[in-house]
Amino acid sequence: MGRDLYARRNSVTGHENMDSKWFLSKIQDDFRGGKINLEKTHKLLEKLDIRCNIMHVKRVFKDNDRLRQGKITIEEFRSIYRIIAHREEIIEIFNSYSENRRFLLEHDLVQFLKQEQYAFELNKTIALEIIQKYEPIDEVKRARQMSFEGFTRYMDSAECLLFKHECQKVYQDMTHPLSDYFISTSHNTYLISDQLVGPSDLWGYVSALVKGCRCLEIDCWDGSQNEPIVYHGYTLTSKLLFKTVIQAIHKYAFMSSDYPVVLSLENHCSPSQQEVMAEHLQIILGDSLLSDVLDDFPDKLPSPEALKFKILVKNKKVGTLQETRERKGTDKHGKFGVWEEEEPEPEEEEDSEFKDSESSYTLLEKENEEKEAESIKTLGVTLFKKKKTRKQKIALALSDLVIYTKSEKFRSFQYARLYQQFNENNSIGETRARKLSKLRVALNFQTPGLPMDLQNGKFLDNGGSGYILKPQFLRDIKSYFNPNEILKDSNPITLTVRLISGIQLPISHSSSSKTDTLVIIEVFGVPNDQVKQQTRVIRKNAFSPRWNETFTFIIHVPELALIRFVVENQGLIAGNEFLGQYTLPVLCMNKGYRRIPLFSRMGENLEPASLFVYVWYVR
Repeated sequence: MGRDLYARRNSVTGHENMDSKWFLSKIQDDFRGGKINLEKTHKLLEKLDIRCNIMHVKRVFKDNDRLRQGKITIEEFRSIYRIIAHREEIIEIFNSYSENRRFLLEHDLVQFLKQEQYAFELNKTIALEIIQKYEPIDEVKRARQMSFEGFTRYMDSAECLLFKHECQKVYQDMTHPLSDYFISTSHNTYLISDQLVGPSDLWGYVSALVKGCRCLEIDCWDGSQNEPIVYHGYTLTSKLLFKTVIQAIHKYAFMSSDYPVVLSLENHCSPSQQEVMAEHLQIILGDSLLSDVLDDFPDKLPSPEALKFKILVKNKKVGTLQETRERKGTDKHGKFGVWEEEEPEPEEEEDSEFKDSESSYTLLEKENEEKEAESIKTLGVTLFKKKKTRKQKIALALSDLVIYTKSEKFRSFQYARLYQQFNENNSIGETRARKLSKLRVALNFQTPGLPMDLQNGKFLDNGGSGYILKPQFLRDIKSYFNPNEILKDSNPITLTVRLISGIQLPISHSSSSKTDTLVIIEVFGVPNDQVKQQTRVIRKNAFSPRWNETFTFIIHVPELALIRFVVENQGLIAGNEFLGQYTLPVLCMNKGYRRIPLFSRMGENLEPASLFVYVWYVR
């Protein structure tokens, strides 16, 4: 990037935003020994509460080091400060509400917050709190005013993020049965890279739990010395002790969320090692383990609220819950039952938690019930075709730990409605799920990219608790919601996003000389809502690209829609280079001037890299 880009803000603006006395009082001690180098420049910017990327600071420093000595004067630092801290788009907003273009009076700030930030319930008390929190100049603060220094710090704060503050906490009704929620679910949680030869690692479980995942898969096999192990069977992946995995889960289960954790056991163990598994679960998890029905829920699914701080076992189960209760307190050593199931279809794997996907939330069309029902109808009686079955011995000690999460093979929607018990749940292979739903369902924890971005974005909602209440039309058994058709009583929203600028965007790794930035905005949801739009390319500017482009989206089912912002570096030969992204539910978007933080492909926060937008929508 050339000198012009980093030096163009160097002139004094129409108003003197910076209070010279305040500024000098903050920095003069750092210059008593003369000029300062790049490292001290970076530290001094941070001392002034200006967040900055060292690569961008390095380039601004180079362009303002007039003598090319690797050190700058106090005036050169002042220029660097203005270039980084005094963004032109923020100055324009400030000037439009400041009567004298020097300060915002209390009522000016109230007017801005109501008109632009849609804070209609705001009062002068809240405005004063904002001034007290963000205004750095004491004289201005005492006068109950806000300088540009305070305004830019407020606009760069968490209060102006795109994601609604209300969605950052658990705000939904958590007293519905478990089946009424989308649950953050993990597949092959123990793998941290390749599914065939990669390492199995406890970090897979810890990382998933810290991210709010509430259903973990544990692939269990017989190990040496009668100790069950966890690994991806019939592959070269490394192995973990089952008891070590349970210890890690017990430690981190409720670090990010109070709501129940489900351990989905892919159980390939012999009955004797299943008994060892049951013993480890009981001893290690203690009171956290749900080993009996709750008094208030003997014959129906409990709610996440009722199951707070509980860990549930999902596995094959023999017999009924009543038989389990009758065996309570008896010696189960050496006792087992036989569990039968139909042979899985070739396209599916048994008990798959979306085999190519680590986490999923899926909408299954009810109109497909008739097509999927493996049945013939004779004289009004439904007869289900018989298939080959296979048998597996299940230790009663382990079977009796399965309460509300009994694994059952999915046959059809019709069969489930007629015969499935309240405590039985199904896992559907991804191939079949795609056929049933015709929706995007693949989400994967161990593989970064679009699927994981959607997973993380979806479950930002409701305080990152891992449980999101489904919309009413998905909870109502009488509903005939079809994602391929617009709802008759649809209440769509018209969403408008003005993409104003980029802030210290990630610099291209493929080219040190330039970053040609563009932004893609994409909506994910029901088929009629899925759309992608993109900006023009801004050449050789990742520091402060200005687009000022407006995009409009009509979203028919906003309750299921996610919006994803992706920043790329245009590549004419090898394709565009991913620089950062942010995904969130459409209904969790704040209105007004907002900052969008960017995350790397691996999910790392890239702040201060962000996008600056203006958002509004109506229903």
